[in-house]
Amino acid sequence: MYIEIVSPEATLFSSEVDSVVVPGVNGEFEMLNNHAPIVSLLQEGTVRIKTHSQSIELDELHSRLVQFPGDNKILTLKIKSGTIEMKDNKIIVLAD
Repeated sequence: MYIEIVSPEATLFSSEVDSVVVPGVNGEFEMLNNHAPIVSLLQEGTVRIKTHSQSIELDELHSRLVQFPGDNKILTLKIKSGTIEMKDNKIIVLAD
């Protein structure tokens, strides 16, 4: 599946991924390939992204993303709030 994380300033991340865990307003939830369509509000917390590749080069554009200690396939992003939509194996996260 494909994810795009967008902030008011820029697109923070876009790539093929294996799974995404987000801080929903009713608790964390995970989305995998072929997840049912969903739209949800997000609360303050951490978005965890499991990538396909061993590691992704994080440059200035990805300055808010952090590789998870001990597992270079997992990236984390702290958010204050946001919205997520998943449809047709594409996730769009609008994050603050």
